Amino acid sequence: MKTLRGLALCFLTPVLAVLAADRVTVNVTNDLADPRPAETIVVPWTEISKAIPGALLQHLSVKDSAGRALAYQVTNIAPQAKDPQGVGIAYGELIFQHDFAAGEKSASFTVEKLADVAPVFPVQAFARYVAERLDDFAWENDKIGHRTYGPALAAAAEPGSGKEVLVTSGLDVWCKRVSYPIVDRWYNKGHDHYHKDEGEGMDMYAVGPSRGCGGTGIWDGQRLHVSRNYKGWKIIANGPIRTIFELSYETWSANGVFVSEVKRFTVDAGHNLDQIESTFTVAGNVKEIIVGVGLNKTPADKGQEVQIEYTPKPVDGSLAQWVVQKTNGSLGTAIIVPVDYFQGFVDDERNQLVLVKAVPGQPLRYFAGAGWSKAGEFTTQQQWNNYIAACAARVRSPVKVSVVPAP
Repeated sequence: MKTLRGLALCFLTPVLAVLAADRVTVNVTNDLADPRPAETIVVPWTEISKAIPGALLQHLSVKDSAGRALAYQVTNIAPQAKDPQGVGIAYGELIFQHDFAAGEKSASFTVEKLADVAPVFPVQAFARYVAERLDDFAWENDKIGHRTYGPALAAAAEPGSGKEVLVTSGLDVWCKRVSYPIVDRWYNKGHDHYHKDEGEGMDMYAVGPSRGCGGTGIWDGQRLHVSRNYKGWKIIANGPIRTIFELSYETWSANGVFVSEVKRFTVDAGHNLDQIESTFTVAGNVKEIIVGVGLNKTPADKGQEVQIEYTPKPVDGSLAQWVVQKTNGSLGTAIIVPVDYFQGFVDDERNQLVLVKAVPGQPLRYFAGAGWSKAGEFTTQQQWNNYIAACAARVRSPVKVSVVPAP
C-alpha cells in the first residue's frame, strides 16, 4: 500500500512550467549514520524570497536531487502579519521532508517559482477544537492521534443531565492503523464508536486525572501539582506536513507557588512523537522549577489483562513504556527531555515521571508520543525502544540547512 507521501508524488507527475532563473538550492547536512526517515526540513521564507522575489506558495515547486517533486508547506509564522502588495512577505517558513538513508550525509533540493498553480498535497498533520464534544482539542498525523480536554468537560453537571465530568490536563492517545486523517471521521461517528476498532483504529487509552501520555506538572520534591483542563487554544499552522498549536492553562498552586502554562505542540508527518514546548509563568522571584513529565501507570482499557514494562534511559533523558493488552494489542508510549536538564525518574500514585529542570518564562522543549502494535510498525517492545533511542539521537544531532543560489 502506498503511503500518503508516496501518493503525493504521484499527483505531481504533470510537468509544470518553471519560470527561468527563479530558483534556489537548499543544502541539508546530516551527522547521523543511521536512517533518518521523514526528516522535516525548515527554511526561513526570508531566504526564499531573497533569492526568488515575489514567490508565492501557490506557485512553487520543491524537487530533490533526482528531480522528484516533493510535497511542501508554507506557514504564515512571520513577524510581518500583512502582505498588502501580495508578494509573500507574510510567509514564515518553507517546510518539506526527506528520508535520509543510512549513511546519507547530505541532500540537495531545488526550490523553483512556477507559472502554473502547484498541486494541493494530502493532509498528514491536522488539529482542531472540538466544540461538539465538550471542548475537546484533538490532533493527529499519519502515525498516531491524540486529544486533550477543555473547560466544558470540567464543568459541573446539572442534576439529571448525565453530562460527563472530568478534570484533567492529561494527554490522550488515539491509536490508528491507517495513514489518512481520522479525527473528524471518528467524532462524526459518535462518542462510543471510537472505543471500538472498526478497521481504522480505536481509543484504547485511559487518561483520567493522570498525566496521560506526556502531560506535565510541578514537582515540589514530594508530590506533583497539576493544572486543570486547558482554558484556551490557538492553531498556528495546520498541515499538510506540520501542524502547530498552543494550549493555555489557568494559574494553579504548586505547594503555594502560583504557576500558569502555555504548551506549543509541533506535530510532524511521519513521526510518532510530537515536540512540545511548555512555557511556565511563575509568581515571585523564582529562578527555576522542577517539572514532572508523566506517563499514566494504568492506561489500559477496562477488562484487559495488562502487562506493563518501562525502559528508563538517563543517557537519553527518555522513559519508554510498553503496555500489552489482552485483545487490543500493545501500545508503546514515551517521553524524551533535554539531557542537560534531566533530573531523574520518580513516580506517584498515578504516573511514572521524568523530572526536568525548567526556567520560568523560557520554553522547556520535550517530546512525547505513542505507537500501536496493530499499526504494524512496532510489534515488540524492543522495536519501540529502538525507535525512541533513534529519536533521542535525532534530537541531539539536528540537520543543518543552508540556502545558496541555484547553479
